Amino acid sequence: MSNMSLIKNKSPNPNDIYSVSRLNHEVRSVLEEVFPTIWVQGEISNLAEPASGHIYFTLKDNSAQVRCAMFKNRQSGLRFAPENGIQVVARANIGIYEGRGEYQLIIESLEPAGAGQLQVAFEALKQKLSIEGLFAEKHKKPLPRFPGTIGIITSATSAAVQDILSILKRRYPFGNVIIYPVPVQGEGAAIKIASAIELAEQRKECDVLILSRGGGSLEDLWSFNEEVVARAMFAISIPIVSGVGHEIDFTIADFVADQRAPTPSAAAELTSPCMTEMVTKFKQCEEKMIRHQKQTINHLRQHVEYLSVKVPHLKQRLIELIQRTDEYSMRLRHQVESVLFNKKIIFSSSLNKINTLNPLHKVSRQLEKVNQIRTQFKQSMKLILEKYNNNILRLNHTLNTVSPISTLDRGYAIVTNTKTNLIVKSAKGLNTGDKLRIRFSAAEVNSIVDEVHEN
Repeated sequence: MSNMSLIKNKSPNPNDIYSVSRLNHEVRSVLEEVFPTIWVQGEISNLAEPASGHIYFTLKDNSAQVRCAMFKNRQSGLRFAPENGIQVVARANIGIYEGRGEYQLIIESLEPAGAGQLQVAFEALKQKLSIEGLFAEKHKKPLPRFPGTIGIITSATSAAVQDILSILKRRYPFGNVIIYPVPVQGEGAAIKIASAIELAEQRKECDVLILSRGGGSLEDLWSFNEEVVARAMFAISIPIVSGVGHEIDFTIADFVADQRAPTPSAAAELTSPCMTEMVTKFKQCEEKMIRHQKQTINHLRQHVEYLSVKVPHLKQRLIELIQRTDEYSMRLRHQVESVLFNKKIIFSSSLNKINTLNPLHKVSRQLEKVNQIRTQFKQSMKLILEKYNNNILRLNHTLNTVSPISTLDRGYAIVTNTKTNLIVKSAKGLNTGDKLRIRFSAAEVNSIVDEVHEN
């Protein structure tokens, strides 16, 4: 049961005498429980700003007034300086100053009367569109990596459009730009902005749109908080980037847009690739290919040198193979460098024609040729490796053929006198009791001469 119900149902008790402090405290508890956070409009008077940083004033209308307190930690969001005589809308909680027994408003936020109403309207529309799903991430469209045409919906004479054009010219000089001039504030501006969005959708001439204007007050930016603009943005199939106001400014358009940029300049950067970065990436790919080629050749050279150590009597043959490897590597390197040099010339020529021709198709063809060269390079290296592998297998077969181990495999054995450690080639010189070591293909045995029979 609430405090109010307790007070209504409580019968007077002559033995329960309230102190003033207790009375004020319980009244305060009732007020804070019964009244939620409310919006109150009125005129500021008796404004006081002590050294503590808190603000105290009276909020009045034609027939009544109420004391107000706004503490320092609630003033960070103020967009104006409160003064006597101005109309404001305050969001506040009701309380009581127990020391004087006066009820007062504890101000949470404060806006000029017009701006306060706009803020209320903003929050209401934001909640409505959010419930309908206009802000949902699943509806966000990805931005094209290389847009052919970028559309800009803004005032044709604003500083924002000049900033956008300057950035696009520097980052993406061969991209086409179409400006849809509209008023960005004032009566009827929202309708014209929505119409420009619909016109861009009908013409299908842009790959991405930028909706932009410079910073300003809530009233200045209100055209971008209109429902008609939000629904037009949501309905189009073209990706759209909002760059409205400064970084701290948020509009309904920001929540509907596929991407939000904190400023118009940032919107231009979001929608345009940087050609300097692309050239840098091409150079990095070139360097990576050369490094890979060198590593492959060094690996082959080391492998051949290793084999030459393992098979000393074939050293001369392997030296020849090493020399051939070096010759093939230099020839391949010259071919790759020649191809890369030609690509550099073609790329430089493309850059010189960048203002008159769209290089996207040429870049695509060059990438295909680079892939073909990479494939040819891999195939050539595979053939060389196969050739070297076949030669090594052939040499290994020859080595096994002439090796004495192969002779032992055919049933022969090597007999050694363990005392002299000499190979016994005949029975002559052997005596009874001599110790012999007999080596077969896969094992050795020791034996003692029992008898010697000479033929």
